[in-house]
Amino acid sequence: MPDTTSASPAATQTPASSLARHLLHRRGVLLVVLAVVVWSSGGPVVRAIEADTWTIVFWRTLSAALSLFLYLAIRERRRTFAVFRAMGLPGVGIGLCFAIASTCFIVSLAQTTVANVLIIQSLAPFIAAIMGLIFLNEAVPLRRWLAIFGAVGGIALMVSNSFGTGALSGDLLAFVIAFAFAGATVILRRHAEVRMTPAACLAALFGFLFAALFADPWGVSWSDLGWLVFLGAGQLALGLILYTTGARLIPAAEATLITVLEAILGPIWVWLIFGENPGPYAIMGGGIVLVALAIHTGLDWRQARMAPPAA
Repeated sequence: MPDTTSASPAATQTPASSLARHLLHRRGVLLVVLAVVVWSSGGPVVRAIEADTWTIVFWRTLSAALSLFLYLAIRERRRTFAVFRAMGLPGVGIGLCFAIASTCFIVSLAQTTVANVLIIQSLAPFIAAIMGLIFLNEAVPLRRWLAIFGAVGGIALMVSNSFGTGALSGDLLAFVIAFAFAGATVILRRHAEVRMTPAACLAALFGFLFAALFADPWGVSWSDLGWLVFLGAGQLALGLILYTTGARLIPAAEATLITVLEAILGPIWVWLIFGENPGPYAIMGGGIVLVALAIHTGLDWRQARMAPPAA
């Protein structure tokens, strides 16, 4: 029977504090999953829009920036601008990373195949895990590495029929997405005490300013404009709020690993709404990703529940 009279600090955590950490982790996972579900709804909306790529980015980011600012203004009132100042350089860094990732995603889809973009951006968990290890001294458990390999393998199977047919410029932009998204996630973990919703607003503002150089904002129909506002305020803004809140509560590699679900959910929405069958490889690959994520998350929760309480 182990001696509990001289337990280490890690072992002297009270059951209440262990439960609190476990609940925070669960909340973080749930928020990130919800963010991915919201983000994955963008495919059917974009399909219904006839505007060009940069015009989509322009109105999407503008409506997202306005809705996020309105959210902060209602919540903070007189402290709204003080909240923006308080986020400091970490908030600016996260804003730039998210702006780069979201802009490059739409542009890369116009220059290369969806298959290439999905596979290349799925490298983000690897990059985030390495960044977290280097900059945060955040250990990556073996089960998480196995889940990452399983998820990437599943995506590779999903898009195996069309991989390798895209343009080099689009593929390079997809690599930029992976690095930018991983970088934003690691910064969120490093500065978990900082409120990052203003950074999400800043990300949308950066994207809007960049898209304004190339867009034709007045060349859209009223129908397209309605979809674009929904795409920014509902899909992008809400997803950013959920992700920036949840990613602070879980390891960087785990947060980016969960976002791999977007590669599965996106084709499912298009299949259900437009009747496009993703094909057997997509179904099998999606199943592999789901199993990898389910096993990984289940093992994490099981380990937390089985942690021995302090004497």
